[in-house]
Amino acid sequence: MSLFDVFKKKSTEEKKPEPKVEQGAKKAIKKAPKKKIEKAAPKKAPKEKIEKAVPKKKPILKASKAWQSLVAPHVTEKATVLTSKNQYVFKVFTRTNKVQIKEAVESLYNVKVEGVKVLNVKPKKRRLGRTKGVKPGYKKAIVTVKKGQEIEILPR
Repeated sequence: MSLFDVFKKKSTEEKKPEPKVEQGAKKAIKKAPKKKIEKAAPKKAPKEKIEKAVPKKKPILKASKAWQSLVAPHVTEKATVLTSKNQYVFKVFTRTNKVQIKEAVESLYNVKVEGVKVLNVKPKKRRLGRTKGVKPGYKKAIVTVKKGQEIEILPR
C-alpha cells in the first residue's frame, strides 16, 4: 500500500504546531476589523440634452459607382463607325448588368441612355512557336445615347 500513500495528504507532517501564547496576549494580537471602503458614486450631470456634433453623411453619387462597372472605352474601327449612330462601346467588368452600366454612363458622361446591349467576348487560343497561350476574354457593352447627345471618349 505504500504506492497509494504518495497520493494521500500528509496531514500530520504538513501542519505546523501553533506557538503557545497566553490568553491575554491573544487579545492583543487579534487583528482590527477591516473597514469597508465605500466608493463614492460618480456625480451625474444634470439631465440636459447634450447635442453631439454628428457629421452629415454625404449623398452617394452614382458617379462614384462608375469605376465598379466600366473598365475603359473600347476603341476600334467598328466602334468609331457606331458613334455616327449614337452608339458607344465600353469594356465592362464581367459581373455588371445592364442597369449598372446604364447608371454608370449616365452619371459619368451626363447623357440620357436609351438602351444597352451586352456581349461576352470569348477567350481565344494563341500560339507563338511551341508556346501555347490564351488571350483572355472580356465583356463589352454597346450603349445607345439619346439623339443630339454625344460622348467624347477620346479628348482632342
